Amino acid sequence: MAAWDGAGPLSRLEPTAGPGGKLDFQQLVDLLEQPVRAGRNPPQRTVWHTSVRNHASDRMLSDPQWAHIAREMVAGSGLAPHGDARAVRWIAVRHADDHIHIVATLVRQDRRTEWGRNDRWRCQQTARDLEERYGLHRVGPADRTADTRAHRVEVNKARRTGRREPARDRLRREVRFAAAAAGTSAEFFDLLRAAGLQVRLRHSSADPEQVTGYAVALDGHTTADGKPVWYGGGRLAPDLTLPQLRTRWDETRTGEAAPPLVEQAEVYQQAAEQVRAAAEDIRQRTAGGQGAAGAAAYAAADALTVTARMMEGDNPRGPLHRAARALDRATREPYRRPLPRTRRAEGLRSMSRLMKLAGHLSDNKAVFEALRLVMQMSLLADALADMRESQQRLHQVRAARTAARLLRTAGTRHGATSPTVADAGVTPQPTPPSTPPPTAAHDRRRQARSTNTGRSR
Repeated sequence: MAAWDGAGPLSRLEPTAGPGGKLDFQQLVDLLEQPVRAGRNPPQRTVWHTSVRNHASDRMLSDPQWAHIAREMVAGSGLAPHGDARAVRWIAVRHADDHIHIVATLVRQDRRTEWGRNDRWRCQQTARDLEERYGLHRVGPADRTADTRAHRVEVNKARRTGRREPARDRLRREVRFAAAAAGTSAEFFDLLRAAGLQVRLRHSSADPEQVTGYAVALDGHTTADGKPVWYGGGRLAPDLTLPQLRTRWDETRTGEAAPPLVEQAEVYQQAAEQVRAAAEDIRQRTAGGQGAAGAAAYAAADALTVTARMMEGDNPRGPLHRAARALDRATREPYRRPLPRTRRAEGLRSMSRLMKLAGHLSDNKAVFEALRLVMQMSLLADALADMRESQQRLHQVRAARTAARLLRTAGTRHGATSPTVADAGVTPQPTPPSTPPPTAAHDRRRQARSTNTGRSR
């Protein structure tokens, strides 16, 4: 589709068919590798590769449009800026209607090595610009609020050992539930151990009594030499490091008497009222601004995490568990920015702890009130989606819309309909279709993005 400046007619670069119709790529390889062989300090891995793919809803682009996109991508990455005749050599190949591949060698034609620093972020920004220029499906800039996905090695290991999910996903779910149900770091570590997790604490070198971090591991999930595979909180999600978790707890509660037990139905009724008020705070964004609204939403996500465990048990595929994961992503602040401690957020976290103490649902009245809470959560997710849209955080908009859809489905499936919604005094807006969650299949994962960029070095 396109090639470096000075490559000449593209027809001269096309591989020729040899005996039996097999294509001969040697001439093209030699041309790409000439600067590498002449380089002063060539890198050990000399090939840079990225793919650029349309979203499934995008129109089909023409060959000249794809060629322009390829030139913009290599220029935006810093590998071959516009007008730099001595930049690296590269080619773009179109294998199908919806995507191209770009390959470059990382030695410039003036023999200097091009290290491609920060190329990932540059490519993503270029992709966002191209989405807007061509009117394509908008993915949104990276905001570092996503969970760290399990590597395919972890996925394959889970399949081999008969686990229903990778160890990273199981640990993240248990850590998030413990964080939502705990009031102090001591309670948090106790809940992790009660869930059957191995817990390793990191202590300060200056003050051995001070805990500065933690790591968790699953029994039976070991390395080749039999040692546990440890995951620090930051390897699970950006908001699960110990300093981040401590922003939601009141460590002065240590030694405080446990709160009196309350009937399950009353707990969920109070929680639903708290969520209704939090949704109104998010819509208005007047008392304390967007920071206070974000704090309320973040605490509401904790309440939904506990609700999902109390209603669905330990079922990661349940609609409430999936909604909790989506809502949690929608409530995080980019780059781990701290949220203020507000009365609304503290009230919601108190409800989370009470729901944990009340245990799994045991009677119809409690189930009804829990479903009221679920429907109130769907309205909160709608309000949060609107707020994120005003902030141009497109990833979090989609996560909030997904959470609202799942919550509405879960609530109506069990009989919670218009009366519950009417209690909020708000008519719910229809939830637009969202991008499907990623699957294990590589191609389908990439179709969920308009441009998927990466590097192989």
